[in-house]
Amino acid sequence: MATRVIFEIGSERLHAEFNDSETAKEIVERLPIEIKMSRWGDEYYGSIGVTLKLSSDAKDIMEVGEIAYWPSGDALCIFFGPTPASTGSEPRAASAVNPVGRLIDSPVPLKKMGRSISVRLAKA
Repeated sequence: MATRVIFEIGSERLHAEFNDSETAKEIVERLPIEIKMSRWGDEYYGSIGVTLKLSSDAKDIMEVGEIAYWPSGDALCIFFGPTPASTGSEPRAASAVNPVGRLIDSPVPLKKMGRSISVRLAKA
């Protein structure tokens, strides 16, 4: 069963659902967490201080609104548009990531945020 979570970024609240993957479950068990996230094109990523392995469903081409864990950086990623690695309009991770969920709310507010953000991630 999916787990609902909230990304709190300043006064902005973005609702999401995490899937039932092992990676997602590992992250949900540690909630709430505070994450300092940096922007890379239309992706925010930030270390969550947890080292997890690359999963069998890992991929690098993402969809707008997808959330993933990046094993190479121990980081949670939110994709909301093209990144420097993209060859078109699709979001593309720097290297393979484990999909863990997706935003329920529109990712549009993320496009208006700066180079770095402070995020509180908690269960809804």
